[in-house]
Amino acid sequence: MPGFEFEETAATPSDSSMVISSRGVLPVQQLRWLVQNGMIKGQKDAPVQEDQFQPNSLDLRLGPQAYRVRCSFLPENESVSQKLEKLTQHSFSIEEGAVLEPNCTYIIPLMEELDLPDTVARPGTKPGGDRPTVFADEHLTAKANPKSSTGRLDIFTRVITDYSHRFEEIPAGYKGRLYLEVVPKSFSIRVITGQRLNQLRIRHGQAYLSDQDIMMAHKQHPVLMDDQGKALDIDQLKLSNGLFMSVSLKPGPDNIIGYKARKHRDVIDLEKIDHYKISQFWEPIYADQEDYLILEPEAFYIFASRELCRIPDHLAAEMVPYDTGSGELRTHYAGFFDSGFGNDSEKPGARAVLEVRSHDVPFLVEDGQTFFRMIFEPNTDLPDFVYGKAIKSNYQSQGLKLSKHFKNE
Repeated sequence: MPGFEFEETAATPSDSSMVISSRGVLPVQQLRWLVQNGMIKGQKDAPVQEDQFQPNSLDLRLGPQAYRVRCSFLPENESVSQKLEKLTQHSFSIEEGAVLEPNCTYIIPLMEELDLPDTVARPGTKPGGDRPTVFADEHLTAKANPKSSTGRLDIFTRVITDYSHRFEEIPAGYKGRLYLEVVPKSFSIRVITGQRLNQLRIRHGQAYLSDQDIMMAHKQHPVLMDDQGKALDIDQLKLSNGLFMSVSLKPGPDNIIGYKARKHRDVIDLEKIDHYKISQFWEPIYADQEDYLILEPEAFYIFASRELCRIPDHLAAEMVPYDTGSGELRTHYAGFFDSGFGNDSEKPGARAVLEVRSHDVPFLVEDGQTFFRMIFEPNTDLPDFVYGKAIKSNYQSQGLKLSKHFKNE
């Protein structure tokens, strides 16, 4: 399999160390330390860039080669490279750009690789050897997720690692390459080396907030508001291993409640921002007298949450599906919410955008129907910066909003 070299990190003095004193998601400054000390590496001649850092995550970049494969896979008993030798139909360069066709499966090696420490030193102990030391109570693990724009374009992506039996989740001590499975669903897309479709979070242990913790956090820094921006009362929160949120079918000023992807459209070049007319790729869904909508099987829809959400600076959040027990509805692709999301002083709160597909059968959706839940984790430290205008975030204070590639008409 054609490959590319990775940047080697020079030996670091034994006094180089990072102390992680609490469980949770590593913020940007600790991610920088991992990069500086070779635990997250970039490609040779293409080190990790400053603008890849987000408040709680690191953007991952597409490498120069793509592989069209026969099917999706998990390489539980071998490396991804060995699987590609068996399943690749053809490979091609994306260094000058290339088109990925709908409903075809591609594997693209990413520019980043990991060298997570397989052991950690307890606080107060003496580090050994030349390797930089992480002082912590538990191991570091990682999890990946599509970026917001990726999900809103109906691009199905998952990170794969060697010898793994799970997508997106990367165990403690993992050392090796990262690969991205890419399946465009609604549109043909043009990609090029260096683009960022996914992001990576590093965790110290697991510290998901309990329902009681979420209530306490809401009292101090309201995380959920009504459509007027008023904080919901505690007894209005729907909690069960996370905070449940619902879908809105109420129209905005333009009478639009959602969008449905059009089929057989032109290629979307992911390099072109604020470029495409919405009407060329999306069919607007206008409000009706009824407060429900029947989704067509296998059609892709964009809706917004009924509630406004706000992520406090000391927390990170993730959207996870609401299990209806039936399995016919997928309610999102991209799920990470950074610290500071929706925390705009001028317009507090932002809607969550929902990427929805009904499988197999038509599916009834009603205004206010429970669609997903939000789980929260603390940061191990306050991030050096948060989501918002200062870092030119695309979706701060958003309502019903398509990806950044489309013009505001």
